[in-house]
Amino acid sequence: MDENLMMIWQKCLQFMRDNLNAAEDNSDLKKLEKSFDLLFDKVQPISLVDNNLTLMVPSDFYKEYIEDNYLSLLSAALKKNIGKGVKLWYSVMENKPSGLEKPVTMNMKGKTVPTPKMQETMPQGFSSNIVNPFVVPGIKKVNIDSNLKADFSFDNYVEGESNKFASTVARSIAKRPGATAFNPLFLYGGYGVGKTHLGQAVGLEVKSHFPDKVVLYLSSEKFIQQFISAAKAHKQTEFANFYQMVDVLIIDDIQFLSGKSATQDSFFHIFDYLHQNGKQIILTSDKAPVDIMDIQDRIVSRFKWGLSAEIKSPDLDTRKRIIVDKLSRDGIVLTEDMLDFLAAEAKTNVRELIGVINSVIAYSTIYKSDLSLELLKETINKIAANQKKIINIPYIQEVVCEYFGIKREQLLSKTRKREIALPRQLAMYFAKEFTNATFTKIGEEMGGKDHSTVMYACDTIKDVSKIDKEVKKYVKELTEKIKH
Repeated sequence: MDENLMMIWQKCLQFMRDNLNAAEDNSDLKKLEKSFDLLFDKVQPISLVDNNLTLMVPSDFYKEYIEDNYLSLLSAALKKNIGKGVKLWYSVMENKPSGLEKPVTMNMKGKTVPTPKMQETMPQGFSSNIVNPFVVPGIKKVNIDSNLKADFSFDNYVEGESNKFASTVARSIAKRPGATAFNPLFLYGGYGVGKTHLGQAVGLEVKSHFPDKVVLYLSSEKFIQQFISAAKAHKQTEFANFYQMVDVLIIDDIQFLSGKSATQDSFFHIFDYLHQNGKQIILTSDKAPVDIMDIQDRIVSRFKWGLSAEIKSPDLDTRKRIIVDKLSRDGIVLTEDMLDFLAAEAKTNVRELIGVINSVIAYSTIYKSDLSLELLKETINKIAANQKKIINIPYIQEVVCEYFGIKREQLLSKTRKREIALPRQLAMYFAKEFTNATFTKIGEEMGGKDHSTVMYACDTIKDVSKIDKEVKKYVKELTEKIKH
C-alpha cells in the first residue's frame, strides 16, 4: 500500500474522530469512538488516482453503513486532506473461492454528495422554525434558536396555590435538567393558566446556567408539520437526528398528537432516546395524560414516567398579585378597591387577566387619564362590548357563504367541486388570519378536516392570490367584509 495514501487516510480518520458528536460524559464518548474504530478498522484505502479514492470494505453492509451514517463527515475529511471533487469508490470483498489466495472483489461507485462546510452554527437561512432543520450526523452540535421569550422567566411568574407545586418542581428541574426524577415533566391545565410560561421559564433558566446545552421550545403543531415535511422528503432519519441533539425539549399542547399515528411513532423514538440519554423533556397539555384520546398506550405510559402537575385557574389572591406585578412594571399603582374590582372581573385564566390589564393601561395612556374605579369600569364595559364583535370561525363561514351564495352545509362538505372547494379554502385562510385558532381547531370547525388540509389551503390561497386576479379580488373584498 502506498505510504503516502496511508498517511492521508490516517489524517482523514483522525479528522472524523475529532468531529464525532460531543457526548455528555467521557463514557459516552468512548462508546462512540469504539464503534467508529470497529467500523473503520476493517476499511482500507487501496488507491487514489485522479481524485478517485477506492476503499476496500469487507461487505456490502460496510459500504451501506458508511454511506448512510458517515458520508458527509467522510466527505469533509477528504476535502480537508485531499481537496475538492474527490470521487469515492468501494472495492467490496466477496466470498473467496477455494484455491484462491486473494479475495475476489467487486468495485462499486459511492454516492456523489456536495462536500459540506464544517460549522458550529446553523447555515444561513436555517432556524428551528423551518420545515425540517437537519444537521450532518457526526458533526459537532449546531447553535439553534431556542424559541424562548425573555418575558416568560421565573422572575415574571407569580406563584399561588393554583400553581405552587408545578412551579416548585419546574425550578428544581432548571437546576439539574435531566438529572431529577421529574422527567418528563407533564404540565396540564385549562387555557391560559400559565403552562407555556412555566415551561419556557425552565428553558430560560437552563440557558442561563448551562449556556452550552441545546434548549428547544416548539408547539406540537410545528413538530407535526416538520415531521410531515420530513416524511414526504424521505428524511425521517435526519428529522430524528436533529431532535436527538436537544438537551431540553419543551413541546406545547402535546394533545394535538392525538390520532397522528406516524408522528406518534417518531415522537416515541425521540422521547426514548432523549430520556435514556439523560435529556430533559417538558410537555404541556390541556388534559391529563390518561384523558388524551387516540394516543398510543406506550406513549401515555412514558408520560407517567416522570411527574404530572396540574395548574389550575388562579384564585382571587393570586390574580391580585398578578395584577400588582404586571402594573408595577409599567409604573402603575392601583388602590385596593380598584385591585379588587379588576381581580373579580377576570376569573377564568391568567391570559384573560393580562388582556384586561393591558387594556386598562392602553385606555389610561390614550385618554391621558388618572386611573380610577370609574375608568376601570368603563374600560371593562368597552371590552365586553367589543367581545360581542369578535371575529370567530362561524362568523367567517357565514360571511364567505353569503359572499359566494352557498350554504354552510356545502362549505363543510367533502365535495371537491371548485365552486365549493375555493370558498372552503378561503374560509380556512381567513380563519387562520383573523383568529388564534390552530390548524387542528380550524379543521375541526370546517367539517372535521385534517390540519394538513388547512395548512395546504392557507398556503394555496397565499400563493394563488399573487398571480390570479380573481382570487386576489376575493381575498380583498372578503377581508373588508369580515373586518366590518
